[in-house]
Amino acid sequence: MSTRVLLADDHTIVRQGLKALLAREGIDVVAEAATGREALQLALAHHADVAVLDLGMPGLNGIDAGREIMQTCPETRILLLTQHAEEPYVTSAMRAGIHGYILKSQAASDLVHAIREVQRGRNYLSAALSQVLVEALREQAGFRQDPLTLREREVLQLVAEGQSSKEIARTLGISAKTAESHRSRIMAKLGLHETASLVRYAIRHHLVAP
Repeated sequence: MSTRVLLADDHTIVRQGLKALLAREGIDVVAEAATGREALQLALAHHADVAVLDLGMPGLNGIDAGREIMQTCPETRILLLTQHAEEPYVTSAMRAGIHGYILKSQAASDLVHAIREVQRGRNYLSAALSQVLVEALREQAGFRQDPLTLREREVLQLVAEGQSSKEIARTLGISAKTAESHRSRIMAKLGLHETASLVRYAIRHHLVAP
């Protein structure tokens, strides 16, 4: 039986290239998504073996999309495919329980190997990132607990992307009052009092790109 993959990347040409590559290796791309939120919907619909997610997607980044997919579709393994080799991205992914992290600069054969490794229940990290992770672990005795819930992280990303409370409510399928309540709790938890500060926090914690 071939491996069934959900592919999420906001660049159509990247998805098309990856789909063709994986098809040659007997890996079946059963669904394609352009955003993290679309990936969530398709994960529920298709229950793929592996979800290959770009990290920097609009509306919901790959790490948080991976968190939600793992909650709703625990049988689907998560592999991040990204250009970001910086330590904060790698450690954030590891904290989230992401099963694999591979760089877009690697060879195509490495991606195929990574997909097969995570499908077998193993974890996969690009060789180039091993030193990054080791150095991060040496610098800190333990990972700092994220003060925000997953839903609050979603709201924060949308705020940082410029959405109003009404727009956030439409995106998440909640009331504007609930969206505003989430926003107020985020500010209280972080000790921030203006939107500009929330945006800076989101950039520092890699929820959005600067």
